[in-house]
Amino acid sequence: MNTPIIDFVREYRKREGTRFHMPGHKGHVFFGWEPFDITEIPGADVLHQGRGIIWESEENAAVLFGTGQTFYTTEGSSHCIKAMLAALCMERGVWDRKGEDEGRERKGWENEGRRPWLLAARNVHRSMVDACALLDLDVEFLWGESSESLCSHVISAEQLEEALDRHGERPLAVYVTSPDYLGQMADIPALSRICHREGIPLVVDNAHGAYLHFLEERCHPMDLGAAMCCDSAHKTLPALTGAAYLHVHPEHGQRFLPYARQAMLLFGSTSPSYLTLQSLDYCNAYLAADYEKRLEETLERVEEWKRMFGEAGGRVLPSEPLKIVLDTAGLGYQGDEIGAELREYDIECEYEDQAFVVLMVTPENTGRDWARLHEWGKNTQMLRQSREGIPRAMPERLRSKRVMSIRQAAFAKSEMIPVSRAAGRVCAVQTVSCPPAVPIAICGEEITQAMVGEFKKFGIKEVSVVL
Repeated sequence: MNTPIIDFVREYRKREGTRFHMPGHKGHVFFGWEPFDITEIPGADVLHQGRGIIWESEENAAVLFGTGQTFYTTEGSSHCIKAMLAALCMERGVWDRKGEDEGRERKGWENEGRRPWLLAARNVHRSMVDACALLDLDVEFLWGESSESLCSHVISAEQLEEALDRHGERPLAVYVTSPDYLGQMADIPALSRICHREGIPLVVDNAHGAYLHFLEERCHPMDLGAAMCCDSAHKTLPALTGAAYLHVHPEHGQRFLPYARQAMLLFGSTSPSYLTLQSLDYCNAYLAADYEKRLEETLERVEEWKRMFGEAGGRVLPSEPLKIVLDTAGLGYQGDEIGAELREYDIECEYEDQAFVVLMVTPENTGRDWARLHEWGKNTQMLRQSREGIPRAMPERLRSKRVMSIRQAAFAKSEMIPVSRAAGRVCAVQTVSCPPAVPIAICGEEITQAMVGEFKKFGIKEVSVVL
């Protein structure tokens, strides 16, 4: 598969022309990559308004992923999430002001006494809440029935149907995170069937699952019926940090394609990284080559390691194929204890908390990487010294009442106060670490004593509250 962005930049570099344009390094080498770092000069196309090499590369990606259209961003899935929700608003025209000269009010939910709203699994990334603040959307959250972590809320088809029946009026969309930070996956086919029947778009934060389309049994949201989804190419593919995709399903193209690019432009920078764009362009050639074979070989290594570790007494949670999720609490260990132990073997994990350690694997992990992981697996204290399991609090105890809308709270006057004094106050801008970037309290919610306990567990010492 061709790589039009890479080819253009290489040719421009070979010319060794004089650069009286951004960036300020002018192609001179300070770190090594500067000659390939350009801006939107003639011929380089314009991201979010592509008609040339970027558009051609995006078309290549759309063919590979089997989408109606795929859009690039250099600002991560956070950008795509904001754009997806904005496209939903644009398509429904929820804030239109038509016929003002005739005295008519803006149409949509406002006349029915309720602002536009989403039905979402509770483990949303903070960027989704940020988007709701910017777009003035409400959210009704669904809590996973068997979740043991705020990071993971897999909602069932039965839960979704019950929620739709309970509310009566239809949300702007149903929104889920799948895979989530602990590698748990929603039943996207079942959820999409319900959404299709009810005429509601299913929108998926698939930031961790760009590779899912290339499994032998394809299980990417675009394969399973979602209307739109985002992928972070940099999480599981060999792309630079910030490289991501917004995908629109072919069957939903007529509804959302006229607005998706506008929404990307609305929230995107006018100075995209051409290094990141080249890495997205390269991913097309990478995926079109022998990626599926290499992915299959990697999955075999992952499953073999999980089997060996489990037989030795370790606890590994079922998860999406490229994650290894260690249940450390089940063996009586804090996740950060095991994270520190892994570092003694020069292994850095993706995520650790009080109960879990998450390792993210790709075909780019080397034999040396696997040798270190096997060595750690043979010697970890979790297998040598048994402890009583650590009980995990059910995250549903973090439910709280909403006092203000997300937008009202996010833009209200606020103050930072010690977590110990936050109970009873209203959360302003959410305070959360990344990873996992799942808010403990949502803007506009009353902070409970249980939330205070969670803030302390995550080392958060201050929170923003409404004055």
